[in-house]
Amino acid sequence: MVSEQGQSTKNVCVIGAGPSGLVAARELRKEGHTAVVLEQNHDIGGQWLYEPNVEKEDPLGKNKFLDVHSSVYDSLRIVSPREIMGFTDFPFVSKKNRDTRRFPGHKELWLYLKDFCEYFGLKEMIRFNTRVEYVGMLDYGVFGKDLKWVVKSKEKKGEKRVEEVFDAVIVATGHYSQPRLPSIKGMDAWKRKQIHSHVYRVPEPFRNEVVVIVGNSLSGQDISMEIVKVAKEVYLSAKSLEVTEGLSKVISKHRNLHLYPQIQSLHEDGRVEFEDGSCVIADTIIYCTGYSYAFPFLDTKGIVGVDDNRVGPLFEHTFPPSLAPSLSFIGIPRKLIGFPFFESQAKWIAQVLSGKRELPSYDDMMLSIKEFYRSRELAGIPVSDTHDIANFEYCDKYADYSESPHLEEWRKQLCLSAIVNSFTNLETYRDSWDDGDDELLQQALQSPHFTQLGIQP
Repeated sequence: MVSEQGQSTKNVCVIGAGPSGLVAARELRKEGHTAVVLEQNHDIGGQWLYEPNVEKEDPLGKNKFLDVHSSVYDSLRIVSPREIMGFTDFPFVSKKNRDTRRFPGHKELWLYLKDFCEYFGLKEMIRFNTRVEYVGMLDYGVFGKDLKWVVKSKEKKGEKRVEEVFDAVIVATGHYSQPRLPSIKGMDAWKRKQIHSHVYRVPEPFRNEVVVIVGNSLSGQDISMEIVKVAKEVYLSAKSLEVTEGLSKVISKHRNLHLYPQIQSLHEDGRVEFEDGSCVIADTIIYCTGYSYAFPFLDTKGIVGVDDNRVGPLFEHTFPPSLAPSLSFIGIPRKLIGFPFFESQAKWIAQVLSGKRELPSYDDMMLSIKEFYRSRELAGIPVSDTHDIANFEYCDKYADYSESPHLEEWRKQLCLSAIVNSFTNLETYRDSWDDGDDELLQQALQSPHFTQLGIQP
């Protein structure tokens, strides 16, 4: 269909009503498209819709379709200050009678997304309790702009199945759900409790236990600091014993928290043997080993795959060249300021679908991907970290595709300041910061980002 301005309007399916899916819906509508968002849960929020009941989930998350999407634990607080997290035209302000901390708990971020959804009237575009079971090409072999997609979905609580055809599909299913597990000798034979942090919620079940926590990433550190208060002993097994000053302070403060090397093997009698030859007998092992990208519903005839956590081939982490623009992904990149980046992705996709912007040729996109992979390889970055960005310049360059605004300087500086502070003061960085942050905060709160809606923070 072509609009009066000569731009085409498409019928688009967005999979997932988390932050990426919500902003995708908004941008698609803004650009004149018709969009439906399919969401497997009863409400919006994706990862941020807290699910305390995890009993029905496999403790290591080995099911193809997970029962529980969110990996958020009860005490989780965001790791970035709220001022930097908001979408560009909807600041994440603190509200009366809510969690007003600069680094609030997960519920506050979920409420922000609810506010965003309500403010922009997105709820009417969402079909809840609908699990997508299959997404595939309508006429395999017909490539290019006329490619259409079959989407099969099922009502979560009933048996009703629906099959629909769309001009385009945007995958916005997040990347913190499918557990990524290490391969450890004896893991299958170890009879005691093993869980992935995906199903960790509260520390109480581990009271008086000897717990081994594998991985000292953000969740590994958070969960260690929480469990150490109730467990008998906690052994934090890390790839490197060179840890940040912040973690070092925490370990020295707790007599029952110990830093150990990686696990060599597990034994049926409950022994956990480490690479330095030392052993402990543990009750529970918690794997804080991250997540894998997984799209169990997606059938692209092998065109898009996940290999060692690299989703590809994707031009700019977004478009698979031979299926673009009718298939795209939002929210694949990590290690960046998420919401503004997802917003620039959504804008670009919506504009490419309407014909306002054009993608490079197939050959040029494939060459760009090849060069990107090569540059990562030369920099010594493992394939599994392909989508870790950690580069503000890249985010600004990406924003240019849709003429989205660049990240404000205060946003970048507040982000870096929180990271540096966490390295030094792991236990306290969310509640105390230096005067430099206060100056940046003033800049932020007086900037157009915060004053645009006339809301007083």
